[in-house]
Amino acid sequence: VQERGVLGFERHYHVTDPFIRRLGLEAELQGHSGCVNCLEWNEKGDLLASGSDDQHTIVWDPLHHKKLLSMHTGHTANIFSVKFLPHSGDRILITGAADSKVHVHDLTVKETIHMFGDHTNRVKRIATAPMWPNTFWSAAEDGLIRQYDLRENSKRSEVLIDLTEYCGQLVEAKCLTVNPQDNNYLAVGASGPFVRLYDIRMIHNHRKSMKQSPSAGVHTFCDRQKPLPDGAAQYYVAGHLPVKLPDYNNRLRVLVATYVTFSPDGTELLVNMGGEQVYLFDLTYKQRPYTFLLPKKCHTSGEVQNGKTSTNGVSNGIHLHSNGFRLAEGRAHVSPQVELPPYLERIKQQANEAFACQLWTQAIQLYSKAVQKAPNNAMLYGNRAAAYMKRKWDGDHYDALRDCLKAISLNPCHLKAHFRLARCLFELKYVAEALECLDDFKGKFPEQAHSSACDALDRDINAALFSKSDNAEDKKAGGPIRLRATGRKDSISEDEMVLRERSYDYKFRYCGHCNTTTDIKEANFFGSNAQYIVSGSDDGSFFIWEKETTNLVRVLQGDESIVNCLQPHPSYCFLATSGIDPVVRLWNPRPESETLNGRVVVDMEGASQANQRRMNADPLEVMLLNMGYRITGLTSGGAGGSDDEDSSEGQVQCRPS
Repeated sequence: VQERGVLGFERHYHVTDPFIRRLGLEAELQGHSGCVNCLEWNEKGDLLASGSDDQHTIVWDPLHHKKLLSMHTGHTANIFSVKFLPHSGDRILITGAADSKVHVHDLTVKETIHMFGDHTNRVKRIATAPMWPNTFWSAAEDGLIRQYDLRENSKRSEVLIDLTEYCGQLVEAKCLTVNPQDNNYLAVGASGPFVRLYDIRMIHNHRKSMKQSPSAGVHTFCDRQKPLPDGAAQYYVAGHLPVKLPDYNNRLRVLVATYVTFSPDGTELLVNMGGEQVYLFDLTYKQRPYTFLLPKKCHTSGEVQNGKTSTNGVSNGIHLHSNGFRLAEGRAHVSPQVELPPYLERIKQQANEAFACQLWTQAIQLYSKAVQKAPNNAMLYGNRAAAYMKRKWDGDHYDALRDCLKAISLNPCHLKAHFRLARCLFELKYVAEALECLDDFKGKFPEQAHSSACDALDRDINAALFSKSDNAEDKKAGGPIRLRATGRKDSISEDEMVLRERSYDYKFRYCGHCNTTTDIKEANFFGSNAQYIVSGSDDGSFFIWEKETTNLVRVLQGDESIVNCLQPHPSYCFLATSGIDPVVRLWNPRPESETLNGRVVVDMEGASQANQRRMNADPLEVMLLNMGYRITGLTSGGAGGSDDEDSSEGQVQCRPS
């Protein structure tokens, strides 16, 4: 009991701010001769396993920087995943590789004891779960999630989930993980922006009942149509991404979940979205994406069932069924706003000053700090929305839209938030909704109806509507934009469409890193209270954010090229990283007496901006950047151009309040 108490104390306090600020390189573990693509701690944290392009796995004693064991895995291509099998006394290690094989190794005799060759494309991830002894799962680029049984009389694998039945033959599974608190839940990342959460037990029970049912033959066809029972899958997506897909596809920009992991308490899901940002989804307090907009004629109560609405009873005005918000009818009257305590007022003033100096990220970080302490202050949300709209990084307009809605829900008379909402809808390509929102704004604030800002937005909207009506393809496509085919023969099934329509949105977004070059890039919770988020990056750095404020607090150079793997120690402030270099690096807080080495990236803002530009660069430009050429044609004002919106937006958007 005492040992458990000590462990609890260690896990609670091991990652604190001073520790993070002193995090530095402790050691480099050398032994591989190729890129190190995967790292895995054992449960106790006294062993670290690594897998590499050299087809070897090495087990290290990381606390003493020693190589304990090195073995050729029998794979004939790059190893992408390595896992200790629970309840095996750290004796059994599982590897998955680009040769489409899954191998099981006995470390005590340095032998490969079983080989599974069921996948038909590269195996990207293995997952294990303490509650399921002798069982593990794999995700591969053939679109299958397989489950393995290692019991003596069995030693076989079966298909648990076949994504191709939902998304067509082109879909690739990239990553998976099991909820540490409830091992029945499995999260899967694949090509595309949707992350899937499955109930393993429900799938097994469904299959058992299908086999046992006397009328099973009658239901065979239905079973083929519905491979998973209702309620066994729940999808999550960053709300702005489905509508961005056609644009990304046109620019050859690929969206793919490269890593998924649960928080230690199992209540949150973290996703590193390749081609975009890192997202955290709250599995307890779920919210619908804000841009699943209803048709103009809606049920008066704004009720929505599975993305559909009843047509009896109509009313005008914007409905967003994520939170039941609806712009109030009639003329707005000013409502009192709660004053901020002096220390938060000072932070707000600092944020306003940063905004005035066009230091958008600094302004966002300061507003976020204040929002965390005063979550019911409409002005802070409205101001942060303005900063997001100025910065224009990927996803900023959607975060601004969320902030505008929050500000209006707290203060229905927030003039600037109303106007910014219309601008955000326009920028997010919800043109008809933007027009409706702008008309609503003019009705509520008639003195602003002919301001230069309103006129400019009106012109933009009408030009977009005109070009849209000219586009015959748009007319033919029909249906909600989020469900349209992306030009490739993806053959999305009806079941998949329904699951996508029922998706939940993210809670937090983390920006600064770049994830476009490799499809194994990780993001992880750091600290067992999940106080921090860490992610690798294409610029050779790794990034550390505060979870709750989403503010970037530290950037460290972790590789000569790319950091792919970051695995925090289970109970100490200790981090193992790897990437393209053939080494494993260990990081921990350095002593006060030691001057921090040159691996700290001081200009975090500059690094973040460069990464945003890199994510939006032409693929050829990225290739040239990787070869060391400098591209001068990239804009310096962040992704998405640098149009000065203020010049045309008069009173309603210029400055923060």
